[in-house]
Amino acid sequence: MRRSKLHPGSVVLLLWILATVNTMAGAQEPERYLYRTEMLRAAPGELATVIEMIQERLPVWQDAYPAGPFWMRHSQGDHWDLLLLFPMGQDFHEYYDTDAQKKRDDAATRSGTGAGDFEKDLLKRVAWREELYVWGPSPKELAARFADAGFFHVEIFLALPGKRAELLLQRHMENDYLAKIDRPTNSIFQRAGGAAWDCYTIGFYRDLKHFAASADVQAEAEEKAAIEAGFTSSSTIGIYLRELIAQHHDTLAVAVR
Repeated sequence: MRRSKLHPGSVVLLLWILATVNTMAGAQEPERYLYRTEMLRAAPGELATVIEMIQERLPVWQDAYPAGPFWMRHSQGDHWDLLLLFPMGQDFHEYYDTDAQKKRDDAATRSGTGAGDFEKDLLKRVAWREELYVWGPSPKELAARFADAGFFHVEIFLALPGKRAELLLQRHMENDYLAKIDRPTNSIFQRAGGAAWDCYTIGFYRDLKHFAASADVQAEAEEKAAIEAGFTSSSTIGIYLRELIAQHHDTLAVAVR
């Protein structure tokens, strides 16, 4: 760790993250919840059809899952078109419980189209997809955030070897910084399985103007907030992040109406 990018006061927080990250991954804390993230890129000319198919399938999923699913459409950045977030339960055992599986099967049966048939039809119109299982905030918290948002900032990260816990620390520190300058914090999702990504964050905004409003924060306030959050300065927040990651994809997205 370079001391020039991390304030000494955040060392205690780093030790706390290192001690608790395995507990979080085991979903022992009540605020940790398991999700399946699916990113899709439609085949050329098929995006409108894919969106329509998902919209028509939403009632089935809403009947089968404890909340959501939540979704958004790419606007700028990464190469996927749609991101869907399915709440699964407190852990994998809950998701694959016999009663939970029966609930999903029954919902699909009532719709007249089984899960396998729907996926088969959808994939005819999908050029690329990726799945990532993650621990994240409660569905109740996410539902409230999605309900008020029309614009999203998604950042997905692959940490350098040995830097995964420190990357999570940086994301929590940045949330602390954002809260101190009265900006929306990010929801943090940590890998549980699937694709290689270690974590991603979602920022929730009313619209593009709300997202861009951070430019209105006074420099003095940003500097004070950054130091209090554990960074050495506001100008080193991004630099410190770059020291922890092997890959980083940014995406701006909008709500699907």
